[in-house]
Amino acid sequence: MMSVCKKLGFESLAWSLRRLHCPVPAEALVLEVGSGGNPYPRANVLLDAYEDTRERHWVPLKADRPIVLGFVEKLPFRDKAFDFVIASHVLEHSADPAAFLGELQRVAKAGYIEVPDAFFERINPYPDHRLEITCRQGALVIRKKAKWKVEEETTELYEDRAKDFVALELIPKRPFAFHTRYYWEGRIDFKVLNPEVDASWPAVASGHEPPPPGLAARLRGGVLEALRGLLSQSGRNKRIDLPSLLLCPSCGGSPLSMKTAGVTCGKCGAAYPLKNGIPAMFAPERTRQVK
Repeated sequence: MMSVCKKLGFESLAWSLRRLHCPVPAEALVLEVGSGGNPYPRANVLLDAYEDTRERHWVPLKADRPIVLGFVEKLPFRDKAFDFVIASHVLEHSADPAAFLGELQRVAKAGYIEVPDAFFERINPYPDHRLEITCRQGALVIRKKAKWKVEEETTELYEDRAKDFVALELIPKRPFAFHTRYYWEGRIDFKVLNPEVDASWPAVASGHEPPPPGLAARLRGGVLEALRGLLSQSGRNKRIDLPSLLLCPSCGGSPLSMKTAGVTCGKCGAAYPLKNGIPAMFAPERTRQVK
């Protein structure tokens, strides 16, 4: 459906339909990392780093299926626990892309990565994006950002003359041109051009939460909610044994058990609390401030 719409020139519709495309059989187990407030319908298990964050514009975390709090650079899942992993608009937030991509390959057999393309990130940088990413000859090409605005003069020229046109008119009509979409199986072919750069600079101040959504936004949210319920494997997701998929991020051991008090590692005894019923699987050395 997505490809047909794109060929017919309905690119905006095709872009919306891409979230329904997941090239796996019905029995495949699918993980989505950085799932946020609008997870892909086909994902069976979710992972996000934050319950609340400005990085997703304060959209509430969606927890309508098995979900874990944790960092992609240290995923709390067993090796090859999943057939497919979705990482949509999350890789660009990582200061350690090699660790991020290594973990995707460790826990899944194949997957899909989607990010803003490097060209758009260069002229229209986001204050919480730490990487510029594009694709060349079937490989991801990654450049770490030493600061959130790589070329401040270029950004200023773009914002003064072209930003409204590009963001409000061009991108809605040609979204595929401004994003990198990458499918992989077995291994992720990638190159970090400047691994020596430290991209872990302090995040921009949080700012204030946005006003409550208006009627149109609430209606769109209701439609999305209905579609997720219709297209998700809801019955199967309820039967997933989450502890059997988990790996201790402190020692890399298993098995793990989950009770009302939290998750406990049977190998090293590490305990992980539940936050609003969600296991918070953070290794002590990887604790990050929630934004």
